[in-house]
Amino acid sequence: MPGKKIGFLSFGHWSPSPHSQTRTASDALLQSIDLAVAAEELGADGAYFRVHHFARQLASPFPLLAAVGARTSRIEIGTAVIDMRYENPLYMAEDAGAADLISRGRLQLGISRGSPEQVIDGWRHFGYAPREGQDDAEMARRHTEYLLEVLRGEGFAKPNPRPMFPNPPGLLRLEPHSDGLRERIWWGASTNATAVWAAEKGMNLQSSTLKTDETGEPFHIQQAAQIRAYREAWKAAGHQREPRVSVSRSIFALMDDRDRAYFGGDQDSDHIGFIDEKRAIFGRSYAAEPDVLVRQLREDEAIAEADTLLLTVPNQLGVDYNAHVIEAILNHVAPALSWR
Repeated sequence: MPGKKIGFLSFGHWSPSPHSQTRTASDALLQSIDLAVAAEELGADGAYFRVHHFARQLASPFPLLAAVGARTSRIEIGTAVIDMRYENPLYMAEDAGAADLISRGRLQLGISRGSPEQVIDGWRHFGYAPREGQDDAEMARRHTEYLLEVLRGEGFAKPNPRPMFPNPPGLLRLEPHSDGLRERIWWGASTNATAVWAAEKGMNLQSSTLKTDETGEPFHIQQAAQIRAYREAWKAAGHQREPRVSVSRSIFALMDDRDRAYFGGDQDSDHIGFIDEKRAIFGRSYAAEPDVLVRQLREDEAIAEADTLLLTVPNQLGVDYNAHVIEAILNHVAPALSWR
């Protein structure tokens, strides 16, 4: 697929370690904004952020997204992903609508069932619990379906006959509403089945650097098959627009001694692990001189299937170094692969 959108994905880690350039939650947030500004100046297409609760990482996405939206003018801003087990769909729709309006329609909201968290059943502390006979994954999908319904912008709430302020006629919707946001919701799928579900619901697809190991094949081959299954389900559902698909990768062009010191020893093979007692496959990292990277990345079938590539960045190495990482890919790798 010729041409790709290229963005970064930051987990927003922070640590008081003297080796970290990001030592506090304030550092993580302010540096995230600065990196998004720098990435836009470099010509990148997206600034995406991961959401984890009870962790020294980025957690509350909408203040950050709104701030990035106010400081930038072109770059897409998004998440990859928000854990829907923790979310009130109505409050989320208001926050997302506001952030999208501030950015003038640049929000790309990635959501999912979520990954294992730092605490046991953390969503219970937020006041949520699965219905009887359901599990937390089904709760996340229920929250998602409610969010998608609300984002359509149709009235559903009966107005007070004696309101404080005049109402428009009919049932009321949540405000602020942002037209078009419903089509910019992405689902982070770990399995082929949830990718198909996302297609049926009319969501774009985000596929990460790990997925449930369903066939034993190399990661990029399984991920490419997942993307193809998603596209087939999208077509079968009869949606009128073209869907978007992103994949995440750790890719480092070794341009100088700093790069070689940090990433020159990275392993170049997939890894097998377990998430929620299910066998999972973790995709390899790429770290090599640009000409070698070009040859390696040409063989990655999932990147070829996707229209958007998110570069996971080592945010604790600081804004300047991460801008260097992004610039190296944009200028020395992407053109040779016809991504630019």
